[in-house]
Amino acid sequence: MTITAGAAHRPPKEAVEEPRQVRVAPPPVPAPGSRKRRPGQRIVAARAALRRRLRSTVPARLRLLRAATVLLAVALGILLLVAGVAANGTWDAVADRDAPRTTSAAGLDLALNDMDAQAANILLSSGNGGTGGLDTPHTKAVALYADARREIGHDLRTLSAAAQGDRTDEKTVESITDDFAEYQELIGRALENDRRAGGKPDAITDYRDATDLLRDSLLPDARKLVSANDTAFDSRYAAARSALSAQLVTVLVLGLLLLAVLGVVQWYLARRFHRILNPALLAATVCAVAAVVLGTQLLSSSATHLKVARHDAFDSVVALSRARAIAYDANADESRYLLDPQRRTRYADSFLAKSQELYGIEGATLSTYDAGLAATWQDYRADAGDPRFTGEFRRELDNITFPGERAAAERTVDAYAVYERDDRRIRALLTTGREQQAVEFCMDWEAGTSNAHFGAWMTALDQVTDINRAHFTSSVAAGRAELTGRLPWACALLLLAVGLTGLGLRPRLAEFR
Repeated sequence: MTITAGAAHRPPKEAVEEPRQVRVAPPPVPAPGSRKRRPGQRIVAARAALRRRLRSTVPARLRLLRAATVLLAVALGILLLVAGVAANGTWDAVADRDAPRTTSAAGLDLALNDMDAQAANILLSSGNGGTGGLDTPHTKAVALYADARREIGHDLRTLSAAAQGDRTDEKTVESITDDFAEYQELIGRALENDRRAGGKPDAITDYRDATDLLRDSLLPDARKLVSANDTAFDSRYAAARSALSAQLVTVLVLGLLLLAVLGVVQWYLARRFHRILNPALLAATVCAVAAVVLGTQLLSSSATHLKVARHDAFDSVVALSRARAIAYDANADESRYLLDPQRRTRYADSFLAKSQELYGIEGATLSTYDAGLAATWQDYRADAGDPRFTGEFRRELDNITFPGERAAAERTVDAYAVYERDDRRIRALLTTGREQQAVEFCMDWEAGTSNAHFGAWMTALDQVTDINRAHFTSSVAAGRAELTGRLPWACALLLLAVGLTGLGLRPRLAEFR
């Protein structure tokens, strides 16, 4: 077989190798639900991983516990400071705004009644054109009239300044000021007519117009101011008490959390470093306990002093101030009764109505009032819960709180009963035609006369009021003393607890550097 040269190395036609094709691998298919992370997401993930690693180390746990202690202590200190500032503002409002406004309004009510009563006494004791008068009662009535007028001017200025920003109170004070100017003009005209011979009827007419203005406009507006200011005071008191209660609960919660964290720190150090106690942390815990105790005492004591000032003391002050104003108005009704024969029935009914406001006896008339007063008062002395009389005296007797207050209040009612019996004697003298004796008994200041007994009643009433005013003042002072005495110590102890915590953890953290 002939083999052609090179044929042996030539591959068969079918076996000729084709050029190779380069295959490109397809991109990897992402797993279901996976996405390519953005740079920002990778940073967040890295930080989270770092935090997890740090938490898993002892220094990280210690730093975390230290931060929790600092944050809770600082939060508790800030809360106590905020509560202290709010409490101080409350005491400023109570002592310098709310109470003075209410007492000024009550004082205005009293002074208006007193001025009108003294105007009636001047007309009653002046005689006829300056002859046949009662010198001592007249001189005293003139002096008391001037005192009452000055007091009204002072109270109006105080109330006008206090009403700034409250349009309702501003309008009320403006109305009283305008009406008082008209009232003074009528009284001035009455006194001028009374000084001339035969001018008594004209003087009585002018006085009648002045008294009507007093009853219809001046007194209702003055009592509206008393009620409005007392209600505003009570609303602020309720808001302040509510805030103190909420702050007390928050202080307790933060304090317990702080103590719990300090306890965890002690436990962790004992477990990890085999130390039973850390002296600095123990001292920090003691400081934290003391701070929490001082903070809770501060808030609870402030709430207690506020209650004593507002309800235990000032409620009685308001009731007794109203009683005093009503008493002066009732005393004026006696003088009006003697001065103006045409209105005697009206003034007798008015006197009875005021008696019922002071010591209410259901169904009583002037002829039965004394017996009803004696019977119900005797029952009350036997059982202080006996409810068979009402009025301002009842409000005070139901709010007895302080040492000596009940005895003073009971002496006031006893003196009131004597004055009421004097009123019946005046009416009996007038009924039997002894008008001059009735006037003398009503207006004289000698022992055993009506004015002397009225003065004894007012003295007894003032003693009860002074007891309550003194406790109001002492409660305000005690509430302020709580702030200056406890708050700085509580905040200082919290700062010390923070410092001691850092001091106690510092050696342990240093071991890992």
